[in-house]
Amino acid sequence: MGSQRNGFKKESFILSVDVGTTTIKCHVYDKEAKIRGSCTTKVVPLYPEVGYVEMDPDAIWKGFITVVKGAVQDSGIHLRQIEALGLSTQRGTFTTWDRKTGVPFHNFISWQDQRATDLVKSWNRSCTMKAIHGVMKVLYFLTRQKRSLAASLIVFSAQHVTFRLVWVLTHYKQVLQAVAEGNCCFGTIDTWILFKLTKGLVHATDYSNASATGIFDSYQMCWSGLLCSLVSLPLSIFPRVENTGHDFGSTDPSIFGVSIPIMCVMADQQAAMFGECCFDVGDVKITMGTGTFMNINTGSKPHTSVAGLYPLVGWKFGSEVVYLAEGNAADTGTAIKWAQELELFSDVQDTSAMAYSVKDSGGVCFVPSFSGLQAPLNDPKACASFMGLKPSTTKCHLVRAILESVAFRNKQLYETMIRETHIPITKIRADGGVSSNDFIMQLTADLFGRKIARPQHTEMSCRGAAFVAGLGTGFWRTQEELKKLQSTDELFTPQRVHKEGAGSLSPEYIPVLQSWEKALLRSMNWYNKP
Repeated sequence: MGSQRNGFKKESFILSVDVGTTTIKCHVYDKEAKIRGSCTTKVVPLYPEVGYVEMDPDAIWKGFITVVKGAVQDSGIHLRQIEALGLSTQRGTFTTWDRKTGVPFHNFISWQDQRATDLVKSWNRSCTMKAIHGVMKVLYFLTRQKRSLAASLIVFSAQHVTFRLVWVLTHYKQVLQAVAEGNCCFGTIDTWILFKLTKGLVHATDYSNASATGIFDSYQMCWSGLLCSLVSLPLSIFPRVENTGHDFGSTDPSIFGVSIPIMCVMADQQAAMFGECCFDVGDVKITMGTGTFMNINTGSKPHTSVAGLYPLVGWKFGSEVVYLAEGNAADTGTAIKWAQELELFSDVQDTSAMAYSVKDSGGVCFVPSFSGLQAPLNDPKACASFMGLKPSTTKCHLVRAILESVAFRNKQLYETMIRETHIPITKIRADGGVSSNDFIMQLTADLFGRKIARPQHTEMSCRGAAFVAGLGTGFWRTQEELKKLQSTDELFTPQRVHKEGAGSLSPEYIPVLQSWEKALLRSMNWYNKP
């Protein structure tokens, strides 16, 4: 496809940036969805106090500029050949800033941050929540609507933005003053980068990012006025919400020397789902990165969960909305990186061979809960732990126990998803850095009793944002065209099950799984104050 933008007639490309928890990546994609140039930089998390996880907004912005320029340079093309920019970002990490100057009032507060845990707990125990639960139980009894049942069981979570934002409004006087003056902007990373790219002209997000904050009503498709009035959040600070494939404006020419249309803003997990071409109801995507995120396409209706799965907007184009249900485990890559820093191994690529070098974990169990336990256990006070250590325990046993714990959490999430949604699974695709580990992939396939496909390139969030941006400009025409561009997969077939799809695990892993579940229970509620 040729481009005539800015009077420059040559082959055109799509630029896509993914701002993740540990890295910022940029890829330049051609018409065949092949990567023509790349650049990556690290995100340095800040830990100012125990339980606090922050990021420097200026460092994120500088990293964004660096990877865009680096990827274009690596591809050997000119910026004028970029037809559109797609942006994928981690979700639930936010800051607030001065509407006039664009200067943040504080660092980004990460989705991993635990500062609001006690606030969340007090709210979950409050008379207000008990009253809401009571009213919703009565409504469920009268209407038998599952949404009322879910509302009668709902609890707040520190992973969502809601109470971290309440904490900010309680502790930072300059934010409260800016709110009073009508001069405060709230935004997750996507919103802030959009604001910076357009020199303050655009204060917006998309439905996929908004739906992951915990403040957005995915049923009514708007910021929740009820929730905001309940916890005293001012609606005036929130960005407008646009379609995922929307013309968000263009980058200011002073930034890159040319103006680039911004045609997609998308949350990273939803972008990965789109990049995996999981367009059909029953398609499942497992992203194993810093955390594990398991999503199932539930079609045109949001899933109402009673076990901790979260209903999300996958994407919205025109009037068409696709919903997902999501379960997550927060500490997948975190646990592996921690083990590397302890020098249990030097190269991550060695871990699979280390795990296979011993017949089992020697009775060692690892609980991967540095940030608590998510669905279906939902315990923010759980601790990470090794149990069953002996004098004969080796590094290989420890590494195997860590890798097994990732697959075991995958099994928990998968079983919750099957039990909750009652949607027949059509396909399962895995991506993210940790999916490159063959031991985890094979054990997960064994535990599921299902085939799991892994693409050649496991960084799907960038690809998904590129696909959406490309569809918006006509670079690609249809979702069917995108399916044909999928790379050759590696397929992991269950080996330790008796019957395909039945999830009938071989006898050798039943006691291992039972021991691990016992270790989970012992790790729960560890950080509870007496």
